[in-house]
Amino acid sequence: MDFFMVILYKKKKETQESWKEQIIHMSSLKKKVLIPVFATAMFVSGLGQSQQTAEASSVTVNQLTNEAYKYIGIKYKYGGTTTKGFDCSGYVQYVFKKLGLKLSRTTSTQYREGTSVAKKNLQPGDLVFFNTTGRGVSHVGIYLGNNKFIHSGVSRGIQVVGLNDSYWGKRYIGARRVATFVTEPTAPVVEQPVVEQPVVEEPVVTVPEVVATGEVKGDEIDLTRYASRAVVAEEIAKALGLDTTARETGFIDVPASHPQSGAIAVMHELGIFSGNEEGRFNPSSPITRSQIAKVLVNAFDLNQQGDYLTFPDTADHWSAGSVSILASNGITNGKQDGTFGINDYLANRQLTTFMERLNTLQ
Repeated sequence: MDFFMVILYKKKKETQESWKEQIIHMSSLKKKVLIPVFATAMFVSGLGQSQQTAEASSVTVNQLTNEAYKYIGIKYKYGGTTTKGFDCSGYVQYVFKKLGLKLSRTTSTQYREGTSVAKKNLQPGDLVFFNTTGRGVSHVGIYLGNNKFIHSGVSRGIQVVGLNDSYWGKRYIGARRVATFVTEPTAPVVEQPVVEQPVVEEPVVTVPEVVATGEVKGDEIDLTRYASRAVVAEEIAKALGLDTTARETGFIDVPASHPQSGAIAVMHELGIFSGNEEGRFNPSSPITRSQIAKVLVNAFDLNQQGDYLTFPDTADHWSAGSVSILASNGITNGKQDGTFGINDYLANRQLTTFMERLNTLQ
């Protein structure tokens, strides 16, 4: 028994020594293999970064602006990442994806991408970040230049706002450059737009203030000259071939007996028109040219065609994106004085011209 015990002991020692040698050998191999693998990984990572930079440099500022402006007016939706509704980071990621650029999903992760940029060195396409909750970075937008940025805000959805305005200025916390964009020599500005034909543009007049819902404050408006909200709803509904059968609208000032109740109801159902907080539609109120621009873009699902177009009075206006889309589709050429007339009421003859031009696109 002692002899066998000795033999077993020796075998055990040999096995242990063998395992030690294998472990030392594997450790040595691991060092030899991991070092070049790690170096290769670093090299590949560097290549990926170079490809991203090269890819970004082929995208122009105009392309970025055109893409970003397509979605102006789309409502905010928590967690939204589609044209049915965006949250702030979802919108930024969506725009960059359309341009072929990858970006992470959330505001906090986007804040860690790219390189930090000083406010004085901001360039179009930089991501600007804000602290809106008091607990650190919580909001993001895309810088457009001239101290303006575009974002998806909770109250008004996608819009262009001032970086230094009273609200955003004091909540700004930093910016990141995740891509570079090519600046083109000249900006696409419409010079001396041709007067819309066959309409003779109405002169600029002093008119009562119009709130967002279209309710008139002040004197009565001559609706033989200017288009009312009810008439606009009717013309659009007819052009789209929608059911305009008289029916309940849900508005306290538009009963089923109203001549345009069917059109108003279907426009409301589609989200093209809305009422005010009191449940009124204000069917006899006029509509401004900036308001009709947004309505037509939404109703006919129009998209930007070619370069982004501006007029002297639209550059910093909330309707700039919609007006550009109308102009790029040949629906409007502006007024004889070179402006679009964002605050002018829409004349009935202008509405007729717009609808005729839209019909040619169908």
